[in-house]
Amino acid sequence: MSKQTYRVCFCFQRRFKLAISESPPEIKAFFDQYSENGVMTVDHLHRFLTEVQKEEATKEEAQATIDHCLRELKHPNIFHRKVLNLEVFFKYLFGDLNPPLSPSIGVHHDMSGPLSHYFIYTGHNSYLTGNQLSSDCSDVPIIQALHRGVRVIELDIWPNSTKDDVDVLHGGTLTTPVQLIKCLKSIKEHAFVASEYPVVITLEDHLTPDLQAKVAQLVTQTFGDILFSPGSECLKEFPSPESLKKRIIISTKPPQEYLEAKDALKSENDPKSGKTQADEEAWGQEVPDHKGAIVADDKQDELDEDGSNGEEDNDKSPQHVAPEYKRLIAIHAGKPKGGLVECLKVDPDKVRRLSLSEQQLEKASEVYAKEIVRFTQRNILRVYPKGIRVDSSNYNPMIGWSHGAQMVAFNMQGYGRSLWVMQGMFRANGGCGYVKKPDFLLKTGPHNEVFDPKYKLPVKTTLKVKVYMGEGWYYDFKHTHFDAYSPPDFYARVGIAGVAADSVMKKTKTLEDDWIPAWDEEFEFPLTVPELAVLRIEVHEYDMSEKDDFGGQTCLPVSELRKGIRAVPLHSRKGEKYKSVKLLMHFEFV
Repeated sequence: MSKQTYRVCFCFQRRFKLAISESPPEIKAFFDQYSENGVMTVDHLHRFLTEVQKEEATKEEAQATIDHCLRELKHPNIFHRKVLNLEVFFKYLFGDLNPPLSPSIGVHHDMSGPLSHYFIYTGHNSYLTGNQLSSDCSDVPIIQALHRGVRVIELDIWPNSTKDDVDVLHGGTLTTPVQLIKCLKSIKEHAFVASEYPVVITLEDHLTPDLQAKVAQLVTQTFGDILFSPGSECLKEFPSPESLKKRIIISTKPPQEYLEAKDALKSENDPKSGKTQADEEAWGQEVPDHKGAIVADDKQDELDEDGSNGEEDNDKSPQHVAPEYKRLIAIHAGKPKGGLVECLKVDPDKVRRLSLSEQQLEKASEVYAKEIVRFTQRNILRVYPKGIRVDSSNYNPMIGWSHGAQMVAFNMQGYGRSLWVMQGMFRANGGCGYVKKPDFLLKTGPHNEVFDPKYKLPVKTTLKVKVYMGEGWYYDFKHTHFDAYSPPDFYARVGIAGVAADSVMKKTKTLEDDWIPAWDEEFEFPLTVPELAVLRIEVHEYDMSEKDDFGGQTCLPVSELRKGIRAVPLHSRKGEKYKSVKLLMHFEFV
């Protein structure tokens, strides 16, 4: 494996020397500083872990690390001495024992606050396998989402073709239905595989009262005692995630007539209403900034996602309500009459959920930013993709998070950079699907003032990121995957997704014909709101004549980054971790 041959034409071949992964100069310097005569003892490693890695490690833990490294590598020359040489030290730093997020930290946020105090991993149209117009509806994407830690599953429920049962599908489109009962059974089976914390099922209801009653029967029979059902009255305050462990929660608007919603929905889901531009790059479009175009007078902004006019249905006559269905609803949703001002009013006697499209939120944030923050301190705000995202693309989640929105709903099958940022945010807090909101979004000042997302804050800290090198593509990709005639030309992109003042992307130089690129470049990121910042990392292969090829990505919550030198695994476009591909990086806060 010392050389690699590429065929250029029928009678001509190019041979390239294969690089060997070796320690960058700075790693060698650290080893020299924390070793003696080419040997790193337990005391040396302990000092390195404390001073460079900023870990609160004991000498026993340092010894356990040495023992593990020697067992794994079976190094004959130093195994009996229980010490590390440079080769083993480098392999330890670049190995699975040294990830950028602590594998042992688990759930560590205070989980005793009300649900409104948490960002919640939220899916949109969770049953779709692909685009919003013609893909299959299935329980498979629901299962996949739950296994990734998603805690809010959305189901659109409609009468079946014979009007005697309930299907899940995207109404007014060519999507093929799946039975509601199949989705419910899959949710019960897989809800708590990735996390014990509660799963919320948001229902978009287009049913007649008799079918609402059937849904009530299916839900109660399927979930039984794990269903959290406080009755028909609105809650005065939301319970905590801790108190709702292994519980299922239903959230929807008070019941409405099926036919009434059906006509309105046709205009919402008309394919002729427009479509988003397809991703031009193989790995997805860049995350939109906070100043993205706002479409004025968009007709769909006057509608809720289910096509209704956004008014509460509490005034409906009793014969239009299935009481057993209404009793299932733990988190009441809907929009009061009177427009956005009324929607954002905080009722001291009850809490509720409000849904806004991404465009509605952008418009509202221009005028009512502080009112939105105040609303989300007690109530739940759900943000969903605009209807013209028929390709299942997503939007910038930071707009919702910086205003305290708990349920920033994403198309989990859409992939692309926005979804990578979402996945990065919810790697925090042990990946349990609930991330405690920063204190500044929860606190009220002495004069009843709240955080203003528009206010430009001073720099709170600066994150320094050094990208030493990368490896693993040679093993995880075909040798002609990136370039048919030579080894790949890799470059890395590193940056921040956060509030507008913090969001930026930077790029390393491109290294030609190298499977093991050693960029050795450092970047600085001043952060005004580090609590909401997500570190974005991408690798691409430069192509002069075509689009650059995708070489891996990951996003990491800045609040939980481990300081020091870390091995950062990269993932595919779909968020699946590569077997071998990773970067060696150094993180420091100054």
